[in-house]
Amino acid sequence: MSHHTLRLPQVINTTGLPRSSLYAKIAEGEFPAPIKLGQRSVGWSAAEVEAWIDSRISQRGGHNEQA
Repeated sequence: MSHHTLRLPQVINTTGLPRSSLYAKIAEGEFPAPIKLGQRSVGWSAAEVEAWIDSRISQRGGHNEQA
């Protein structure tokens, strides 16, 4: 199985969340925690970030996704 890792700028770009909000959500358990890649680097599972986005879409309720 292949795993794709996103770095912080990619997560910010993908979610639209600023860094401070992203880390606040992680602290609250509302966003996937980063994966330690090295002594001073972290990344996020692309699949987990996509799943989080999908859950946000499903939580919005009765909105029709078709334009």
